Amino acid sequence: MSDDMDQDALAAEWEAMAEDGDDLDLASEWEAMVGGDDDSSDMAQSGGAQERILNQDEIDSLLGFSLSDDDAADKSGIRAIINSALVSYERLPMLEIVFDRLVRLMTTSLRNFTSDNVEVSLDNISSIRFGDYLNSIPLPAILAVFRAKQLDNYGLLTVDSNLIYSIVDVLLGGRRGTSAMRIEGRPYTTIERMLVQRMIEVVLGDAKQAFQPLTEVDFDLERVETNPRFAAIARPANAAILVKLRIDMEDRGGRIELLLPYATLEPIRKMLLQQFMGEKFGRDNIWEGHLATELWSTKMEVHAVLDEQRVTLGRVMDLKVGDTLFLDASPTSEVELRCGNVPLTRGRMGRLGHSVALRLSGPLSPVAKKTMMRFA
Repeated sequence: MSDDMDQDALAAEWEAMAEDGDDLDLASEWEAMVGGDDDSSDMAQSGGAQERILNQDEIDSLLGFSLSDDDAADKSGIRAIINSALVSYERLPMLEIVFDRLVRLMTTSLRNFTSDNVEVSLDNISSIRFGDYLNSIPLPAILAVFRAKQLDNYGLLTVDSNLIYSIVDVLLGGRRGTSAMRIEGRPYTTIERMLVQRMIEVVLGDAKQAFQPLTEVDFDLERVETNPRFAAIARPANAAILVKLRIDMEDRGGRIELLLPYATLEPIRKMLLQQFMGEKFGRDNIWEGHLATELWSTKMEVHAVLDEQRVTLGRVMDLKVGDTLFLDASPTSEVELRCGNVPLTRGRMGRLGHSVALRLSGPLSPVAKKTMMRFA
């Protein structure tokens, strides 16, 4: 009986020792796992240092929607891919020459207009969709819709609020050395609109002179708006040329933006493809003038054809001296004038003194005009 009790106690002791060993093994296993997680977290942290997470500014720059510099954003990221379908203004190199000329003209005319030291600079020329430009106009602003008469289309000129208050301050005798006062929260008065309208007319007059060496274009002011929705001159998806001009009057100034849709420039697109002013794509004006002068003094042999008959070769071979040929023409029949094989015109035969004369009875034939145009 005592032996059985000793064996039961020994079995219970071994069982307890086995359970304690399992717990130790289990505890050590959990400790190893926790230590492994710590190591893996350290590795993740070290890997995260290599794979750096982008911040918001870098994400905006990657997408091309950076708010800090809109011009730089248009040339990078996804926005550059989206806008790649637009026609670049660089395909029209003459535009830069025209707008450089506009800057020089505006510098002189605005100095005379304001009686102040005015500096005009060209910021940039870019391509933009018309709808995107309307959404990007900072308000308040004054938008002038003008019509290009010879091109039979419209353009848009935007004056920002800084330049509006600066022009009003200068024209109404504001003292130099003080910045223009800006009063937000109210519409522009009639006096402010009229003064800015006079400046816009000066700018449009300079634009006419800038395009004059290329082609004659009259820019007529149609209306002045303060709401971009009322200044829609093209469809939102249409491409346009945007020219940004900076006007500085000592410590005052602002920006003028000139927008011309591609539909407005389409009639003079061939002229805008020129590399320099007056390019004629291989044509020589001096040679053309010399050739025209020589053509007027060229002598040309003209034949007066009384009548034509179709006869056999045998009859022509049988002709002898003294034979008479009868023509199917009367004294009042018209005579055809020819130069070689080209019929020129028709007339009637007569006599003037001791000479046979011909009085024309019709204009030049269409065939003769086409031949003359081809040779010219």
